[in-house]
Amino acid sequence: MKIFSIARACAILGGLWISIGGALAAAPPLFVLNSLEANVSVIDPVTWTETARIPTGKEPHHLYLTPDEKSIIVANALGDTLTFLDPRTAQIQRTVRGIVDPYHLRFTPDMKWFITAANRLNHVDFYRWDGKELTLVQRVATSRTPSHLWIDSRSTTVYSTMQDSDELVAIDIATQTIKWRTKTGAMPADVYGSADDKRLFVGLTGSDSVEVFDVSGREPVSIKRIKTGNGAHAFRAAGDGRHLYVSNRVANSISKIDMTTQQVVESYPVPGGPDCMEVSADGRFIYVSSRWARKLSVVDTEAKKVVRQVTVGKSPHGVWTLQHAPR
Repeated sequence: MKIFSIARACAILGGLWISIGGALAAAPPLFVLNSLEANVSVIDPVTWTETARIPTGKEPHHLYLTPDEKSIIVANALGDTLTFLDPRTAQIQRTVRGIVDPYHLRFTPDMKWFITAANRLNHVDFYRWDGKELTLVQRVATSRTPSHLWIDSRSTTVYSTMQDSDELVAIDIATQTIKWRTKTGAMPADVYGSADDKRLFVGLTGSDSVEVFDVSGREPVSIKRIKTGNGAHAFRAAGDGRHLYVSNRVANSISKIDMTTQQVVESYPVPGGPDCMEVSADGRFIYVSSRWARKLSVVDTEAKKVVRQVTVGKSPHGVWTLQHAPR
């Protein structure tokens, strides 16, 4: 009887192990965009190895996971194309051509509009999305070098930083016209909005700070600059609804900002020019592209240090995965 019980227990435990192992093996990959190699590295989050390189169009700069999480889109700025990837299998779904200079990209939360920043050509483009195809509806002339985009939770306004004219521009989505523009600090890059749509955080890559704007009124008001580190650049939400990470590309660090108090509460050293980031589903790990080191760096936020690096391609830029913390 004891032998039978032990054998049965082993069989059950063995089955559980196979089940758990299968679940781990089926974990969705991490995608790292290599801008200077025109490809995407596929990283297995179980073995932490690069399993594939997916070719894209010329000079891709940003990755984007669609709101419905059915596709990861690669914006190929000099190729005038978009590459759609399956976020679960890493298979190419399709290539969309004729998208002029897609440097940065976002869908509205309601997925009715697809919006791109044409970084070289100084315009923001609005594409109608019917669930299958993209149709250009409006091209809005902006200032010099539109860089990053943020769209409010109601799908009413898109905000774009102007990298070389040091501005933040708000565009009404319904009319595709500029609502207002305001000056920022030096070389604004990424922009992130608070959950209530009242605050915008702008990374000042030409400075050492994140600038905070109150956008709840008719005109924007700059209310604070949070000193983080030289080359403040890209954002990612920590997943708790309160904290925000910013990569300081020149200072080789990541700062954790309390959006309520608007103060830095933690800092993590990251070598090689930390750029775009992703946060694990449990919020413990930050996956960051070390732009100048050809690495994906993994930061343990409890240990407050880099605990793993994976070699990828030249000039790694964007990082995305399905298993992420809430945005």
